[in-house]
Amino acid sequence: MHVDLHQKRVLGIDEAGRGPIVGPMVLAAVALRPAAAAALTRAGIADSKRFTGPNAHELRAALVPVIHAHADHVALRVVCVEAIDAACAVQGLNRLEQRVAMGLIEEAPPVKRIVCDGARLFSPLTARYAHLESYDDGESRHVSVAAASILAKVRRDELWCAIWARYARLCDLPAQPRGGGYLNESTRTFLRTVVARLGHRPPEGRTSWPWTFLLPES
Repeated sequence: MHVDLHQKRVLGIDEAGRGPIVGPMVLAAVALRPAAAAALTRAGIADSKRFTGPNAHELRAALVPVIHAHADHVALRVVCVEAIDAACAVQGLNRLEQRVAMGLIEEAPPVKRIVCDGARLFSPLTARYAHLESYDDGESRHVSVAAASILAKVRRDELWCAIWARYARLCDLPAQPRGGGYLNESTRTFLRTVVARLGHRPPEGRTSWPWTFLLPES
């Protein structure tokens, strides 16, 4: 008896870059059939955060073509800094992510399940999609979410590296990016250096994040 593909296919959704003060956010969606899901599990697809150390980006990037080779559907959405700031101005960052996720769902092929990473973030979408499940640590629920987390993280890191490179020579910064754009000491040093050179905040910085570290110490 023939069984339609969508009766077994699972769509996983995850994001990278919600927290940084610099650069965009990326959401990804990956649709997998059971055989492909098993193959990706064997290939070592896991939550992007499990890849650590100086070569973490290279390890994740090497898995990107593996994911594309096995998935029925892959999609990425880059959410620009301006959209993030506009959403934060009305306390709507969650709603922005939900809208982007809905776009990914609508453009995906029919699936049996939709699994999203973020229990509170994506649970409102169950009212629209009865077959949607939202979890914290969604990567452990289905490998499609882990695959989406890797794709989103790799693209987000590529965008951060491009931002760093844009200012590295101008501001006499090290060639190797540091800090990931998150509000840590490396990123604060990067931003202080760029602001001192430009005389203003770089357009890649999120104005809705705190910039008090630019104030002179008392």
